[in-house]
Amino acid sequence: MASVKDIRFITMGELLLRLSPPNYEKIRTTDEFKVTYGGAEANVAASLSNLGVDSSYFTVVPDSSIGKAAIRYLRSNDVHCSPCIYSDKGRMGIYFLEEGFGVRSSKVTYDRKDSSFATYDFSKLDFKAILEKFTWLHLSGITPALSKNCRVLITNALKAAKELGLTVSFDCNFRSALWGWQEARDCITEYLPYVDVLFGIEPINLRDESGKDIKDGLSMNPTYKEQDRIFRELHKRYNFKAIGRHVRYVHSGSENSLKAFMWYDGETYESRTFRFNILDRVGGGDAFASGMIYAIMRQMPPDDIVNFAVASSVIKHTMHGDFNITDDESSIMKLMNQEYEIRR
Repeated sequence: MASVKDIRFITMGELLLRLSPPNYEKIRTTDEFKVTYGGAEANVAASLSNLGVDSSYFTVVPDSSIGKAAIRYLRSNDVHCSPCIYSDKGRMGIYFLEEGFGVRSSKVTYDRKDSSFATYDFSKLDFKAILEKFTWLHLSGITPALSKNCRVLITNALKAAKELGLTVSFDCNFRSALWGWQEARDCITEYLPYVDVLFGIEPINLRDESGKDIKDGLSMNPTYKEQDRIFRELHKRYNFKAIGRHVRYVHSGSENSLKAFMWYDGETYESRTFRFNILDRVGGGDAFASGMIYAIMRQMPPDDIVNFAVASSVIKHTMHGDFNITDDESSIMKLMNQEYEIRR
């Protein structure tokens, strides 16, 4: 397999303060919160850096103790933060997490309006200068949902990356609390010509000749044939190098199963199905994305890429916090091969 030593990865997005009651308590009953930090793009950067990829992160945080603590948390996971901006305007975005247990689902409450990131004027930045030393850029659909300023960031970053010849990955990552379904479809579809590796198949417009979206009515648990049809249509229109999506089966708030489908090199691949107990679900989708990105970087065989991606997500569910702090590839490989014996 290939080495990752020549790859320089960067991602851009909002870094959030995460507040969660301990011991699966509800916000209404707790008198304390566990403090950590996360965000879709930061989660990917931390996962990759822990696996040895040279990873950088771009964000805007308030020039305050909270902003500095958030950046310090990323640096403690070996993520380079020199591109980050400290702003004298705005605030730190926050989200509150009630962790589910048994039949009770987890619940996220956002408090991120007028954050330093969402209100920053990105039109003044030279994105070619920011990206010129990197080889891979990762973005997500959460960022354009935050503000018009953030849509400028995504558009300008994508255009600069295209001019510089970077590999671009994009996670659709729809958040209904941030924007509407059709608005998200219209916006994200505009980004697809710049994308090489796509995560998720929604929210995207994929209309047939009659104007109907061919994904509408697709089962939440698609068959191989159904998923292959959608992947082939997406590839025909946008020539993606790879497309990945995971499928979740919810048995309870604390027990799920995962599998995934992946389009790669002209074929659709289906992973094994993993059933597991959940310690912390948040960041599971980002761990899937980082696992697939890493496996592509390592030029693993396609079957291994999709199974490594799912195993990365599964192992994240066993860790508190947003980050998949797994610092050895072999741990994920053993889980991928469903080897559960103790290592001595």
